[in-house]
Order: sequence, then structure tokens, then C-alpha cells
Amino acid sequence: MNMSSPSDNNEAPIARLIRKRLEAAFSPETLVIEDDSNKHAGHAGHPHRSESHFTVTLVAQAFENESRISRERMVHKALGDLLPDRIHALRLKLSTPLRQE
Repeated sequence: MNMSSPSDNNEAPIARLIRKRLEAAFSPETLVIEDDSNKHAGHAGHPHRSESHFTVTLVAQAFENESRISRERMVHKALGDLLPDRIHALRLKLSTPLRQE
């Protein structure tokens, strides 16, 4: 099952880059990218531009037997130069697929 939201056609440029890089790195079963930037307008340190704060939900087999910190490092490596130059804040929800027996 490959679930994503919203589709590439409706995503803004940074969200599309995030999706492209994470799909290439992890072949996820689930990838949901939420732009939370509007929730942070006016906060100290907010870069005053859209597409700066994201929540990413990613379910991938690649996370099997990896610690939470290792999973986060894997995602940060895949996103590379987007952090911290373009993405100010990134909330990650990372897991492996549920096994159905």
C-alpha cells in the first residue's frame, strides 16, 4: 500500500523536493508531508516565508531494526541541504510497516 497526501501536483516546491528525496531514499509504504508553516507565523525565529515547518509521517522497511535516532539521521541525510537552509523545523513520525500474518 502506497499512501501519500497531498499529491505531487498540489504540493508546493519544498514539499515536492522532500517527497522526491524521501521516495528515492526509502521507497516508503506511507509518506505524508504536512506543511505546518502557517502555525508558526509571528513566532520568534520564524523565517517569514512559507514552507519552512513540516511534519513528515514515513513508513518504510528501511527503518527495520533501526533506533529512533538512527531513523532520524537517515531522513536528515536524505534531505541534505534542505536542512537547515530551507527547512526551519521538521517533526518526524517514522516507523516500519506492520506485519500482517
